Amino acid sequence: MTPRILVVDDEPNVRLHYKAALETENYDVVEASSAAIALQQLGKWQIELAILDMRMPEMDGLELLERMRARGFETPVVMITAYGDIPHAVRAMKLGAIDFLQKPLTPAELRSVVSEVLTRHLPARDRASWQELTFETHMHEAKRLINRRDFKPAREHVATALEMRRDSPDAFNLAGVLFELLEDFERAKRCYTRALAIKSDHEPATQNMRRIKERAHSGTSTEPIDLGRE
Repeated sequence: MTPRILVVDDEPNVRLHYKAALETENYDVVEASSAAIALQQLGKWQIELAILDMRMPEMDGLELLERMRARGFETPVVMITAYGDIPHAVRAMKLGAIDFLQKPLTPAELRSVVSEVLTRHLPARDRASWQELTFETHMHEAKRLINRRDFKPAREHVATALEMRRDSPDAFNLAGVLFELLEDFERAKRCYTRALAIKSDHEPATQNMRRIKERAHSGTSTEPIDLGRE
């Protein structure tokens, strides 16, 4: 079955750009010019992945994501952000969106993230057992579970991934995301710092560290999520 992807953006040229990039991989692309139309499309079609622009008039991508979850749509989401959207990322992550692409983005970047997210959400019959999991599949499983807001088993996969590869900036960055969702910001910062010590130009950890510092500076706080005891 060809994966169906929903692209939500109020700019026609942007939607055309994403559609062209994804149709080269034979994805079925459905477009929506507003959040209201996107909700209609989600009710009409089986959507395997939604790509949401954070900044849209009337209802932005974050509010759309909140409406999706309130209506029971657990569709995996990729958020398209601009520099100033970083402080909103924690709210998006708590709704299961951990995949962000920052404008301007290339077709290759878009296709890479889409492929990873779709692979991550393969049906259970197509996923390996725990004993068969590699570092990469533990990371995929952790992200899939975060997308589903199932945080406790996600931590087990991240911990196992770190045991397998202590030199992975991606694993330390993902551990930081989980601690940030718990609002354990000191541990989150330590994880992001470790990721950047391994790879100084690691973009996700750089953005996450910037966001966590901005939150600390502004005094922003949100209700913590219980991820279970250590």
